[in-house]
Amino acid sequence: MRKEKQFLLDEIKDKIEASKAFVLTKYERVNPNMAADFRVRLGKSGGDFEVVRKRILIKAAQAAGIALNPQLLEGHIGVVFAVTDPVQVTKALYDYSKENEDVLTVLGGQFDGKLYSAQDVEVLSKLPSKNEMRAQLLSILEAPMAQVLSVMEALLTSLMHGIENKTQSNS
Repeated sequence: MRKEKQFLLDEIKDKIEASKAFVLTKYERVNPNMAADFRVRLGKSGGDFEVVRKRILIKAAQAAGIALNPQLLEGHIGVVFAVTDPVQVTKALYDYSKENEDVLTVLGGQFDGKLYSAQDVEVLSKLPSKNEMRAQLLSILEAPMAQVLSVMEALLTSLMHGIENKTQSNS
């Protein structure tokens, strides 16, 4: 293998190993401005987009211990690497693909060491992010305490009004 191809293979292998997840996409009719805009959006969500030759991708995935199905890889292949939060990256990917129809098609992905189909990746993209789940959990934990506090406050307020009314009627 030539040095250039080996360098590409090592770079893609390193990105596969360094990322928490990756999503395989097929792209068509992407001009440079669209690609730059897509890369900026992914960068904000903690992702990275690479255009990769199929043969290099398959060899890099094998070197990283992942077996990809070559029949799944059709057309021009782009890989979205999720460096931080995979859910946020897949949300950004699907948002962009909805805005620019027929440009990106999700073929599948790998999350936490498991390969997923395109439908599974779409389901994952609809999940709440970590921060949204944390907020939901905190609201669940906070709700009973807030309700107890409001009941106690109402009791104290009614007790104060009762005492106030009693003192006014005695005078």
